[in-house]
Amino acid sequence: MIMNTLSTDQQNLDAILTEVKQQGIDYLNHIHERSTANPSEVEIIPDLSEEGIGVKNTFAQFNRRFEPVMVASSGPRYWGFVTGGTTPAAIAGDWLSTIYDQNTQTAKGTGDISAVIELETIQLLLSLFNLPKDYFGGFVTGATLSNFTCLAVARQWIGKQLGKDFAREGVSGTVKVLSATPHSSAVKSLSMLGLGSGNFIQVKVMEGNREALDVADLELKIQALNGEPFILISSAGTVNTVDFDDFEAINILKEKYNFWWHIDAAFGGFASCSPKYRHLLKGWENADSITVDCHKWLNVPYESAVFFVKEKHQLLQVETFQNSNAAYLGDPMENFSYLNFLPENSRRLKALPAWFTLTSYGKRGYQEIIETNVEMALQFADFINENPNFGLLAPVRLNTVCFSLRDESLVAVFLNKLNKGGKVFMTPTFYNGKKGIRAAFVNWRTSVADVELATNAMLEILNEL
Repeated sequence: MIMNTLSTDQQNLDAILTEVKQQGIDYLNHIHERSTANPSEVEIIPDLSEEGIGVKNTFAQFNRRFEPVMVASSGPRYWGFVTGGTTPAAIAGDWLSTIYDQNTQTAKGTGDISAVIELETIQLLLSLFNLPKDYFGGFVTGATLSNFTCLAVARQWIGKQLGKDFAREGVSGTVKVLSATPHSSAVKSLSMLGLGSGNFIQVKVMEGNREALDVADLELKIQALNGEPFILISSAGTVNTVDFDDFEAINILKEKYNFWWHIDAAFGGFASCSPKYRHLLKGWENADSITVDCHKWLNVPYESAVFFVKEKHQLLQVETFQNSNAAYLGDPMENFSYLNFLPENSRRLKALPAWFTLTSYGKRGYQEIIETNVEMALQFADFINENPNFGLLAPVRLNTVCFSLRDESLVAVFLNKLNKGGKVFMTPTFYNGKKGIRAAFVNWRTSVADVELATNAMLEILNEL
């Protein structure tokens, strides 16, 4: 019976995909009108039926139960969580990733060679970011796995400095990690790596409403280690205020002290696409490892990020991730496979959507996206500054606006009403001891009209309050 259903679905695949395509086009064409929030609840079906109902009936059930409550998280007014959208080219690439269904590992041989696409895409990204070609990179699911991958190699580096092989022997002793404002995903990675999420040494931030690390305090903390090797996690764009550490100053420290330098540039790395803002990243090209999130400002579908690790650390990376019990692999450096360079053994062709969008729009296209988003953030900040009911909690340094209400007690109820209204979505935050709201602009669709629609919704709620 099941084979009959599968056969029927295969025969009708053209019609099925045509219907899915049309529904997708309708969604994207009307994404400006779709709500950014939906409080409706969906009843869960706990048990699987004995007989399947086929694609047509399943699609109908999806449209009946789930589609009406899907929110426009990929739309132009979803300003929460630094959530990007999807370019047309990225959508095309993602569909093809599903159709070809490659397990992206090897770059040569008689099997799947889709890793060639990934290796080329990494080169395109290095070019986009104006980074040197002495980085090796790959795709993972998000910033958390990118930070994890980079810090796993850093952990192996620390072990070798101490005459140990942590990958084989396990972590022994304490690993010193220094950071000022690490993202929660980096802290989570420390936990998963057995280094301890609470074991990093807190570096002071600069004075004057900053989140960037204080270089003088960093050097004091380094000197207190008495030559012990350590990992430095620095920021290229903090979450609340998009502040950047002073990479030129860190370069000077790197010449004096022995440490692994990791930069979390999940979305801030895209500042390098614009001549207006790339000064924020001056000196980042000397970091040992870098995290960049593609499903943010690259505007590709979710579960896409890259890691960059200096090629000189490739042996450490292989020691960390190689499948040592798989004898057929041979020399992992000679017979290249991503299997030996990152956490996952099973990998979707995540590089293809990125390859499509990079090739389709080029450097100029991404410069325009970044600069337009920053313009929208500045326009929104002007609204905040001009309305006496609001106030910025920090200067707008790039694409994120961190603000609050003058009456801080109204922040929660205001944001709740705003998000429930479905016109715009923002996230709550806590900054410098104050309750705040954060709006992040990373979607290629966001326009002046979207900012005006959002600010009008905010004014309506103010009148209600």
